[in-house]
Amino acid sequence: MHTGEGFGLLESGSASVKNEANIMVKNVVDVIFGGLTYWMVGYGLSFGDAQPYSNPFCGWGSFFVTASEDDLGWVYAQFFFQASFATTATTIVSGSMAERTKLEAYIIFSMLNTFIFAIPAHWMWAANGWLRTLGVVDIAGAGPVHLVGGLSGLIATIMLKPRYERFKTNDIPPMGSPTNAILGMWGFLGFACGSTFGISGLKWKLAARSAVAAVCTSISGGIIGLTLSYIVNNRKFDIPYMINGILGSLVAITSICVLVQPKLLFIGGIGALISEGAVALLNKLQIDDPVGCVGIHACSGIWSLLAAGMFVKKDILAGAIQLETVGDGLFQNGGFKQLGIQCLAIVAIGVWTVITGGLFLKLIDLTVGLRVPLGEEILGADIVEHSVSGIIYDKKTKQIIHLSDSDDNILNHADKKIFHLLKDQIQHRKRSHSLGFHIEDDRSRQITLFKNMKNDEKMRKGRKGNKDMCFSCLRKLPCICCSGSNKGKRNVDNKTMTIINDNLTNQLQGTHDAKGRITTVSERISQSSYLTTPLISEIIKYFCAVLFCFNFILLSRVCVCVCVCVCVRATTN
Repeated sequence: MHTGEGFGLLESGSASVKNEANIMVKNVVDVIFGGLTYWMVGYGLSFGDAQPYSNPFCGWGSFFVTASEDDLGWVYAQFFFQASFATTATTIVSGSMAERTKLEAYIIFSMLNTFIFAIPAHWMWAANGWLRTLGVVDIAGAGPVHLVGGLSGLIATIMLKPRYERFKTNDIPPMGSPTNAILGMWGFLGFACGSTFGISGLKWKLAARSAVAAVCTSISGGIIGLTLSYIVNNRKFDIPYMINGILGSLVAITSICVLVQPKLLFIGGIGALISEGAVALLNKLQIDDPVGCVGIHACSGIWSLLAAGMFVKKDILAGAIQLETVGDGLFQNGGFKQLGIQCLAIVAIGVWTVITGGLFLKLIDLTVGLRVPLGEEILGADIVEHSVSGIIYDKKTKQIIHLSDSDDNILNHADKKIFHLLKDQIQHRKRSHSLGFHIEDDRSRQITLFKNMKNDEKMRKGRKGNKDMCFSCLRKLPCICCSGSNKGKRNVDNKTMTIINDNLTNQLQGTHDAKGRITTVSERISQSSYLTTPLISEIIKYFCAVLFCFNFILLSRVCVCVCVCVCVRATTN
């Protein structure tokens, strides 16, 4: 369960400040509503053994989890452990849906995602699961947790479309709290160690080996991430690169964390390369994944399952966690059989997740709606959903409510006095950049942008605008940008509308220099010549993306060929 806290810190730190509290709430929702449905039906579908209904495809029985005195300890311990896996699979999706998803829609999805997780969990870990009977290796959830969560997140982010003006420039949005993101990253270390499911008998040895393997692979992943950042970003150690590298390496070791020797730490290094390449590729394709969940969990999860088929080595400790049917990997003189079983698991779980996840998300989108309105997205979910900073937003009337002595003071968005009425309640947040200037992300700028957007909508509909307002910057005349040259103009052409839209973005992201000109953070950074990206960095980026595509196609063909060979051999026998 503490892994969920780490995920919450990681996601909230990676997103913008205006959505920080909302992301933490969504992590609580995973446990509350996802835990509810897992207690009601999820555990029964995964590990229910009521005969004759339980079968290799899904379990049956043990709904609304209860147990007799004889097996109470085992059933309740297993439920608690697997419930953390189920909620983690949903938490992964929340990272891909961050900053633009309705909380109501996410609550419904967190309840439905239990079903998506429960069936593959039965295949992998139940005594009569068909993949476990074949001898699949997945100790810590590379398939049911990471692959399911990553693919569901990919479907969700494609359906939601990118955040507002995410790809207008090539600049990556600033992290809300890099410190929280780094702290949350280490919550993942316990994920592999706890998967031994006990410390009695020989399990304490497996837990110790799992801990050492996780630490060694995270070392290799961190080195890969920082090295890539140093090369690609012109000698800058980018925090997202480091985080993606470490997490990608930790996911890569999940399937064989208790059966792999620490000397095979290159498994984590390859996982880091895959996750970094996948994140870069999604950015090139303009698929907005705010926390990099698809690359870290889906792509590294696939590599983890493949690595198990290549490097797993069965020893005397395997029997302690009921892995008697596991065979040696391809590079351990075991042939292609184990690799074929792992490839079959990847294909089966992938097809199941794409079908069920796509269906559930589409139904939610058609009924409740997945994405928040543009104005609420600009204001931020902390204000809209949770009234953070003392600002109350009415979701029914689409208005900001300022609570004074009476509760009847409802303000229109376009009211000129809105800023003055709210300025005492607005929390200003400033962070100092290493170059010496300040990056501002405060509530007042969100309110101003929201107000100007409403004025823009009025002008689009042909209503009368304020004659004392500049149509270029939406400020009171005379303004700095045009010295009042647009005063009295009522008709707004396409060129002026472009200026307005550009200016709205600058109000959210930029600051004013000494001459009054709006300059964005990216413009200030670009003024430093040593930060200019050279040609070699762009070549490396494209090379990583091409290499990732080539490896993905190659691995897909290998999976298909091996699956065919295994099926033919099984038929022959």
